Amino acid sequence: MAGHSKWANIKHKKAKEDKRRGKLFSKLVKKITVAARNGGGDPETNNDLALAIQKAKDANMPKDNIERAIKRGTGELEGVEYEEFVYEGYAPAGVALYMEIMTDNRNRAASEVRHVLSKNGGNLGENGCVSWMFERKGQLIIDRSEQEIDEDEIMMSALEAGAEDINIEEDSVEIITEAGALKEVRTAMEEAGYKFSSGDVAMIPENILDVTDPSEAKKVLKLIDALEDHDDVQEVYANFNIPDEVMEEIEDEI
Repeated sequence: MAGHSKWANIKHKKAKEDKRRGKLFSKLVKKITVAARNGGGDPETNNDLALAIQKAKDANMPKDNIERAIKRGTGELEGVEYEEFVYEGYAPAGVALYMEIMTDNRNRAASEVRHVLSKNGGNLGENGCVSWMFERKGQLIIDRSEQEIDEDEIMMSALEAGAEDINIEEDSVEIITEAGALKEVRTAMEEAGYKFSSGDVAMIPENILDVTDPSEAKKVLKLIDALEDHDDVQEVYANFNIPDEVMEEIEDEI
């Protein structure tokens, strides 16, 4: 889930757990396969494929896995046909959800995602009901536990590289770019010595909803966790923030 809260840091740590790596790799293989199918197998001429490959590299996916996924997409290897589409809806507390789906069975995905939502206090909405609340942007994440960061220096470097915005948290740094400038900004900052734990084009919320009730906050996080755990759900974007004091109160319960 991409958002602006301490939850993003917790999700980042969870993604490092080996037990989740297999599921993450499976989703990345789908992303690479579909990108190669839609735009060809050359990342130099297929920007979506280049982004998918970089995301796989960020997750330490083996090179062989990446190459096989590309060949499945281009038809050199036999593979499953995946369909991609978007679901929109709401979580508890009125939080907007924008879900990117990639599946080989649309009916199954619809049924199962609807079940996850209803079971956890959310609901599926009509197409367009929340997409207007989000804007497609480049999003780069730096894990502060992996390198020392001078906050003034990184802000200057990011802006000079062409970034639109930078959000500095205790555990991470988020850099926002125009969607088409993501690669250029990343390259410039890597040349300046920065290392990114992830980078992708994401749906960034234009307005943030503060969830201050601990009970509601737990429900929102439980729903998003359940959605992200589903094999057919590639990405979940939401427009909420949980204040630090509330996050600290419920951190041990999620």
